[in-house]
Order: sequence, then C-alpha cells, then structure tokens
Amino acid sequence: MQKITPFLWFDSQAEEAVNFYTSVFKNSKILSTTRYGEAEPGLKGGVMSMTFQLEGQEFIALNGGPEFTFSPAISFFVNCETQEEVDELWEKLSEDGEKQGPAWIKDRYGVSWQIVPTVLGELLSDPDPEKSRRVMEAMLQMDKIDIKKLKQAHKGQ
Repeated sequence: MQKITPFLWFDSQAEEAVNFYTSVFKNSKILSTTRYGEAEPGLKGGVMSMTFQLEGQEFIALNGGPEFTFSPAISFFVNCETQEEVDELWEKLSEDGEKQGPAWIKDRYGVSWQIVPTVLGELLSDPDPEKSRRVMEAMLQMDKIDIKKLKQAHKGQ
C-alpha cells in the first residue's frame, strides 16, 4: 500500500473521469467502487468513490459535490520517454479540455497535467548555461513539447 494517495474531488463525474483516465493510460485499472446507500447524502446506488491505478500510482476519486474545484496549482507530472508518448497523452488528455502550454493541459474535468519528455530535464541541467538557456527559450515557445526542437536548440541549430 502506498503511503500517499492523490484524492480527486469531483462534483458528480468521478466514474466518467476514472473511466476516461484508465482508457488513456495503458498500465491502469479500476481497483474498487463504493456506491451511495440510503443514509448517505448522494443518490442511492450512484458512485460515491472509486480507487484506481494509473501507471502503478493509486488514486481515489470522490463524487463530493460542487464545494471544491480543481486548480492548476496542483498538477500531475507525467514523464514520457518518446515523442510518440508525448503526442498520444497530449492529444487524449487535452480532448475537450484546454491546452495551457508549455507542457500543461487542463483536461475536460479541470484536472491539470504536465506532459513532459524525460529528456527535457537532462537538457535543462546541462553544465553549459548557454545550452540550457537555449533549451528553456525553445520550450517556452511550445505548447506540446517537441523533443526534436529541444535537441536542436541544445545544439544551437
């Protein structure tokens, strides 16, 4: 059991969101679903909460009502090894959402994601400050991160 689990408060879309997220990420599954009974405040038989995994990370989603909404101050940082993975996750998570770039998306449920190739950190931490500066400048011009363009900036091309 992991010690810290992200807990996502939805108004009434927890089941829809969990089904969406588990369809986007390849290594994912729904672990459990709890439904409202007669004594609870939600609709009897409706989803109260769901526990699910995305890429081995456990999450809990709750249909808690409209009291809280998501903010970009909290986001999920997704490390991607290839441009194909960046492209796929970017397109799927931004569908009916908002591309906020660079690398940031707010999905259709208001949850913020950062879709980041692992090579970005490597290029930004280059000991040559000029190379790092060029990579940062290139990145700031992008919405979806383009690995090829980052590498070109790193080389001074």
